Amino acid sequence: MSPAPATSRAAFAGRIGPRLLAAWRWWTAALLAWLPLRLRERLGLLPQRLLLHPQGADLAIALERAGEARALAVLPWQDDDSNAAAVLARVLAPQLADLPRWLVLPAGSGLRRTLRLPAAAAERLRDVVSFEIDRQTPFSAQTAVFDAQVIALRDDGQLDAELIVVPRRTLDDALAALGPVADTLAGVDLDDGSGQALGIDLLPAGRRLHRADPRRRWNLLLAAIALCALVAGMWQVLDNRRAAADAFEDASRPVIAQARAASAQRQRLTGLIEGMQYLETQRAARPTMVEILDELSQRLPDSTYLEKLAVENDRLLLIGLSSEASALVGQLEGSPLWRSPALTGALQPDPRSRRDRFTLTASLAVSDVATTAAPPARGGPDAGG
Repeated sequence: MSPAPATSRAAFAGRIGPRLLAAWRWWTAALLAWLPLRLRERLGLLPQRLLLHPQGADLAIALERAGEARALAVLPWQDDDSNAAAVLARVLAPQLADLPRWLVLPAGSGLRRTLRLPAAAAERLRDVVSFEIDRQTPFSAQTAVFDAQVIALRDDGQLDAELIVVPRRTLDDALAALGPVADTLAGVDLDDGSGQALGIDLLPAGRRLHRADPRRRWNLLLAAIALCALVAGMWQVLDNRRAAADAFEDASRPVIAQARAASAQRQRLTGLIEGMQYLETQRAARPTMVEILDELSQRLPDSTYLEKLAVENDRLLLIGLSSEASALVGQLEGSPLWRSPALTGALQPDPRSRRDRFTLTASLAVSDVATTAAPPARGGPDAGG
C-alpha cells in the first residue's frame, strides 16, 4: 500500500515543480526588464553568450543576448591553424572575449522527436529520455549525444518534451574542425532551422569549460553589503518604533493619571449621591420628629410628662412620669406612626411627684420603600483608582 502515496507525491511534485520554476524565471525576468539594458549588462544580470556557427570553410560569430542573436563577424577558418584561437581573441572586443562560447551545429546534424511523458518525469527528464533513444531514433545512447527540454505542461498531468539526438561522430568532427577553440567551449547547441539556437547542451560535462565569473566576488560583496544595510535599516526602524513607543508611554502617563483621578472622583461623587439618596429614602420612609411629638402630645394625657424621648433606628423610647402609666399603652395603640407599644420593666413610684416612672418602647412604622431600598455602594470597579 505504501508505493501508491509515494507515486502520487512524485506526480504532484512533477506537476508543481516545473510550474514553479517557470513562474520564478518569468518573475525574475519581469523584474530585470525594469532595469536599463546597459545597467543589466554591467551588473552581469543579462544572459549572453557567443555563438559559433560553422559555415563550410568559414566560422560565423554571433552574440546572443537575452534570447536574441546578433551577427558579429564571419572568419575564414582552418582547423589546422594554430593561431586560430589568437585570431578569434583579437577579433572579439575585450568585454566579449570572456563570454561563454557555444558551438551551434546545423539543424540537419541531429534528430528532434516530441515525446509525451508524465509530469513527474520533469525532475529527471534527461534520465527518462535516455531510455527512449533506441526506440525513437536509429541511434543508441552509446553512439549519440542527446539532450531534452520541456515544451509544454498539460492539464492532464502530463508534459510534452522534445528529445534532440546528434550522432557522436558528427559532434566529434565539428569539434575537430574548430581546432584549439574546441577546448574553450562552454557547450554545444543545435540550430532550430531558423538561425536560432534551441537552448540545449549536447557537449559532455567533462569537456565543458567553466569560466569563472569576474564579477562574482564583486556581486557577493555587494550582496553582503546590501544584506548588512537591510539588517541595519530594519534594526533602525525597530529602534525608532521602540523609541516612539517609549515616548508615547511617557506622554500618556500624566493623561492616564488624570483619567484615574477623574474616575476616582467620579466614583466618590457617585457614592455620595447614592448615599444621600439612600438617606433621603430612609428619612422619607420614617415619621419625622415633629410628627412624633405632635402625635404624642395628642395621645398622652395631661398628667404625663416625658423626661426622655429618643429614636434609635426604628425603635421609639419614652421615659417619663405619669399618674396613668398603666393606661399609656392603650392610649398609644392605633397610631399610624408606630406599632406595638409596650412598657418595659416595672413601674416605679416617685414620692415627690406622686406619679409612676415608666419606660415605654414602640416600633416606628417604616414604609415599604425604605425596606426595599438598597444601601449605597461603597466602591465600584475602579473605586480604588
